[in-house]
Amino acid sequence: MFKEFLYPLTNVFTPFNVFQYITFRAAYAAVTSLLITFLLGPWAIRMLHRLKFGEAIRHDGPESHHVKSGTPTMGGVLIIVSIVVSAVLWLDISVLYTWIGLIAVLGFGFIGMTDDLRKIRQKNKDGLRAWSKIAGQFAVASVIAVLLYRYGNENATKLYLPFIKNAIVDLGVWYIPFAVVLRVGTSNAVNLTDGLDGLATGLVLMVGLTFAVLSYLTGRIDYAEYLQIPYLPGGGELAILSLAVVGACVGFLWFNGHPAEIMMGDTGSLSLGGIIGALALMTKKEILLIIIGGVFVLEALSVIIQVASFKLTGRRVFRMAPIHHHFELLGWPESKVVLRMWILGGMFAILSLSTLKIR
Repeated sequence: MFKEFLYPLTNVFTPFNVFQYITFRAAYAAVTSLLITFLLGPWAIRMLHRLKFGEAIRHDGPESHHVKSGTPTMGGVLIIVSIVVSAVLWLDISVLYTWIGLIAVLGFGFIGMTDDLRKIRQKNKDGLRAWSKIAGQFAVASVIAVLLYRYGNENATKLYLPFIKNAIVDLGVWYIPFAVVLRVGTSNAVNLTDGLDGLATGLVLMVGLTFAVLSYLTGRIDYAEYLQIPYLPGGGELAILSLAVVGACVGFLWFNGHPAEIMMGDTGSLSLGGIIGALALMTKKEILLIIIGGVFVLEALSVIIQVASFKLTGRRVFRMAPIHHHFELLGWPESKVVLRMWILGGMFAILSLSTLKIR
């Protein structure tokens, strides 16, 4: 919005020229979302306490988690507000990708908020019925997939593999179901990871930084040609959105670090997972997302393996799934599990960026 209103006034006030630069707007998008989250955090915690919006803890979970019962949840509303406000202020609102990003954050956030409210009213961890929750996610993901298919550029339906410069296949109309499944899977993977103080927040922060770099390079025709990656007109705006997510996560981590004063709930985890999936689709990094969000993939796989093993053999592979609980039950302190997962997430981020030069 600032670009639309202030940049045209450059002839009147020359310093307004800075609003044309992606790097300037991206930096201040991060600062804006961080400050909103940081400044509104204490008020949000008090308000959630007053409303008695406390977290319900699984009875079969690690005993150390029982002390967290009643910790304010639905902090994801704070994350969503900071991202949306920052995005509207600093993004170019005439670019389609801006609105797709906002649809992802708000759509998946609404589903998560509905789920959280149901859990709070019922005072348990059940929330929405599985089918209705998945149906809502598929609906939002379908809207985004159709928009990309209908209004995206010539690369919209093509799939690219890391280390290979040319598209391996053009999915055509089949890109829509592929995109929907990827979006829903990513959102739920982040949701599964959000089980320890600061774990998902810190990992999304790293993923956001990675997409900020990838988006900026994808949106520059000179860098895209040099690195032999698909060029995305207007893709640079996604770097701004990515850093808005990073700023929100940094601000939220101040209150969400161990011991957490507030939890994001499904409101935050589904919305953050939704925006990660959207960034992967828009920047044509659908397959690379497996590496970028490597920890999220491991967390989701641990649940799939655990469920499949128990149903087929009656035995559990892990002491508890997702896998971060397995390490807790092995005796690792929560802070150590989170720190080591963050280190692993950082390694995946570096590995994903290294693929830019290996083609």
